Amino acid sequence: VQLQASGGGSVQAGGSLRLSCTASGSIVSIRGMGWYRQAPGKVRELVASITRFGATNYADSVKGRFTISRDGAKMTVALQMNSLKPEDTSVYYCYMLTSNGDSYLPSWGQGTQVTVSS
Repeated sequence: VQLQASGGGSVQAGGSLRLSCTASGSIVSIRGMGWYRQAPGKVRELVASITRFGATNYADSVKGRFTISRDGAKMTVALQMNSLKPEDTSVYYCYMLTSNGDSYLPSWGQGTQVTVSS
């Protein structure tokens, strides 16, 4: 399974970016999808997640500003980021919990840089 993320970039505070991540490979089912981020010198933290049923979960720091969505048929998860702040600057990683018909295993994207300037 491979995840390809796109959509990162540089933006001024208050701006918006949209991240997208698409899976490819031998996938029968996807249980969950989401985004993590990791800033230099900090641990990787969950930003948002979404289940196969559409239930979402957000870090407190992004609630009301970020929206996660998924397209199961296209095996894609997206993160719409609005009202961006300098503290959102980080490398963002998508993940998916996928199964090829056996057990579920996590897969990670390559990371995409988001830089927010003040």
